[in-house]
Amino acid sequence: MKVYGSDICIDCRNFKHINKLRDLNLEYTNITADTTALREFLMLRDKNDIFKDCRENGGIGIPCFVSDDNKITLDIDEAFSWIDQPPIREDEILERRE
Repeated sequence: MKVYGSDICIDCRNFKHINKLRDLNLEYTNITADTTALREFLMLRDKNDIFKDCRENGGIGIPCFVSDDNKITLDIDEAFSWIDQPPIREDEILERRE
């Protein structure tokens, strides 16, 4: 599975923490680290209906999870179900919104 995100996003930082905590080693692409990664993500985001609400409401759409067979979701629990991982537990969340 590939995960698009940015280290300035709280949900992405939480994903990275859980990825490490569970020793999953999922591929994480930081879209704000270089323009190639950003372009790759934007091509996906601009063409896929799953991002419609994000585009219309000024959201970004990260973290974004892409399965090996090209399913796309913005829901970490759904993405984890693809790799037989249980849903996120409250005690796994590193940062909370104020």
